[in-house]
Amino acid sequence: MQDYFVDLHIHLGRTEQGKPVKITASNLLTMEAVLEESKFRKGLDMIGVIDCHVPEVLLQLQRWVKEGTVVEHEEGGLLFGDLTLILGSEIEILDENCHGVIHALCYFPTMEYMMEFTRFLSSRQKNITLSTQRVYENAVVIQEKVRELNGLFIPAHVFTPFKSLYGRGVQKSLREVFNPELIDGIELGLSADTAMASRLSELDCYTFVSNSDAHSTAKIAREYQRIKMIAPTFTELKLALHERTGRAVTANYGLAPHLGKYHLTACEKCFHVKEASAQGSCVKCGHHRFTKGVSSRIKEIQDQQSTTRKRPPYIHQVPLDFIPGVGPKTLLKLREAFQTEMNILHEATFEQLQRVVGSKVADLILKARSGKLSFHAGGGGKFGRIAPD
Repeated sequence: MQDYFVDLHIHLGRTEQGKPVKITASNLLTMEAVLEESKFRKGLDMIGVIDCHVPEVLLQLQRWVKEGTVVEHEEGGLLFGDLTLILGSEIEILDENCHGVIHALCYFPTMEYMMEFTRFLSSRQKNITLSTQRVYENAVVIQEKVRELNGLFIPAHVFTPFKSLYGRGVQKSLREVFNPELIDGIELGLSADTAMASRLSELDCYTFVSNSDAHSTAKIAREYQRIKMIAPTFTELKLALHERTGRAVTANYGLAPHLGKYHLTACEKCFHVKEASAQGSCVKCGHHRFTKGVSSRIKEIQDQQSTTRKRPPYIHQVPLDFIPGVGPKTLLKLREAFQTEMNILHEATFEQLQRVVGSKVADLILKARSGKLSFHAGGGGKFGRIAPD
């Protein structure tokens, strides 16, 4: 067995013919662009594209299989050389048991199963050609369909204030909406990490995944995980999520929660962070509405301080474009020297980095790798930032 770098939540902005998929994603985010960025620039081994239910996307993949550009692995997944694509779909759920909209990720081993799920969705969605559309069906029925098709079901970015399982509503338990036996993992989101999520005892039985939720090529692998498997296939991924026969997530790499744009409660208008004891309107601009931070929401619903379950390390990853001094030109120099961002973030020594970008930037990259940076926390929809020394 060996370790593989995996990001399971990547969107498409446009189809091959230029039609919109994820409205808020970059127009340049096509399947070709995702594959090229993931393989050659990021250095990932497995990706999950979660808009593969779109008929035009499926047709493109079918054509690639016929042409031999893509090989469908017998254990699930599409092989683009040494990069594996896992077919996925992000859906939006709001049934009679939900206290707010919930997003979920559904993954399937083969094109055939993905096409069957598309047929299932097409009679329950208003627009099957777009990403993350509302599914007019009970959540458990959806879970059962995913399981019937040998798929994986993972609630997405579960603490994000908007469109998530716990969010900012009154929902306190996944059992209010889902069948807990039909959940294969929990996606943490950009403003939470393992330590924070471990304060909910009902999550103790699930593997945590950390994914980018990329809406542009630059954001691919801003969060990811390292997974121990025999090979990067769907079957091995499923075994790893359930920690069977030695397969497992061995590390999560994600933003330090303070860098997430919803970590602290902040003003919706000016993003000023609200003090815990503060009452009324924003003290900076007078606006009266705030976005509740993930850290505050978890404190409301937590029922333990930590878990006894042994979990892999959560490494507070700082994406290169967050680091002061790493603009587009510097990033290009780094990529030319070290090929992929995985090599830059995990392998390059201080001396190697220094020769390319100088000692100041090299020092920041090494501090980011070792968790020695300080941050100004984000909130209200604005990302945090690295604090100056």
